[in-house]
Amino acid sequence: MAPVFRAEQIGSLLRPEELLAARDAAGLAHVYTRTTVPESLQQVTEQAIARVVEQQQAHNVRPIMTGEYERPIYYAGFFENLQGFEMTQVPIPEGYRTGLPTTSTILRLGIKKRDACVAVGKIEHVHSPYLADWEYLHSLVPRDQWKECKLSMPSITWHHQHLRPGTAFTASSPYTTDKEYFSDLAKTFAQEYRILYEAGLRSIQVDDPAMTFFITDEMRSGCVTDGIDPDELLDLYIWAHNESLKDRPADLHIGVHLCRGNMPGSTHILSGSYERIAQRMFTGLNYDTFYLEYDTERAGDFQPLRHLPVGKNVVLGVVSTKETAMEQIDELEARVYEAADVIAHGQGRSRQEVLDSTLGVSPQCGFSSASRGRGIGMTEACMWEKLQLVQKVAERVWKSSSGSSSRS
Repeated sequence: MAPVFRAEQIGSLLRPEELLAARDAAGLAHVYTRTTVPESLQQVTEQAIARVVEQQQAHNVRPIMTGEYERPIYYAGFFENLQGFEMTQVPIPEGYRTGLPTTSTILRLGIKKRDACVAVGKIEHVHSPYLADWEYLHSLVPRDQWKECKLSMPSITWHHQHLRPGTAFTASSPYTTDKEYFSDLAKTFAQEYRILYEAGLRSIQVDDPAMTFFITDEMRSGCVTDGIDPDELLDLYIWAHNESLKDRPADLHIGVHLCRGNMPGSTHILSGSYERIAQRMFTGLNYDTFYLEYDTERAGDFQPLRHLPVGKNVVLGVVSTKETAMEQIDELEARVYEAADVIAHGQGRSRQEVLDSTLGVSPQCGFSSASRGRGIGMTEACMWEKLQLVQKVAERVWKSSSGSSSRS
């Protein structure tokens, strides 16, 4: 089946100044967990979401999303709202895995501690972390457009992959192995998917930039230093993702976004091709779609896409959210055809068959993964121009006035 949309977006949009000011006034400028907010901030947040939905409608940007305005950072809101987790401040680098690519970057930014969720009891889903967000979003669009909306969620492996081995759960929890921990955590993801589906959501994006850590020598040698086989750890994470996807509704589209970091000031975390993990990732992960970063040479070439099996989709992130320079549409179109040829060769199909069934285009990441994060010089006008450039590429390649494709 073709991607839900030929022209996509990855979710986070630049926050308006009034929303940032309201977060400052509430004392939440540097808080990166989802907490109870004062009513005044909630009102400003909802007003900002309503306006950005109107702008997406006006610019014909799909899928329609909240811009993640309700979150201080893209992964906030899920883990801290599950029973059994406790939020703690982890010192950097002492509390992190050896060789974690994130560590050197956040230390350069002057960050010495970071919030993390640690399991101190049995992990259980007691109420939906994101249902209210979805209900507010769908209240802003006609019911027949609910299928044109998307919600993002964090990766099941997020905290486990960052925390020093053996510290993702404590002795007070019922867990003695990583598989026990992930087995219960996967149930909470599956329950959240079901709740959102029953409320009318049909497309979810799971953000897992840390999966790309496994392409680096830094991460892999750090695992060895910690006494862990990096390939076994990657296999564990693929298993955990798939556990969370078990028994999901057949018409609930869930994709996974993998990039190389999108921190404030056009900062990336790592460079390198997907090659090292491509075959295991594309054939092993049971997601419908892979949202991949391909905006610069930092991401490598398209050759890893030869491992993509028939039946899975790729959305090519060929437009940068880090740089304000506008890409050339002819070059972007040519890159889509180049990627299609690599996939076609790997699958033994024609370029046209791959274009018809497999590909879409998008920016390489969101425009503001953290509420105050943005590329150097990035403005709202530039953001909308970039999103419309994505549409123009899709229109050229797929000869469609809307740049979207319905699933059948």
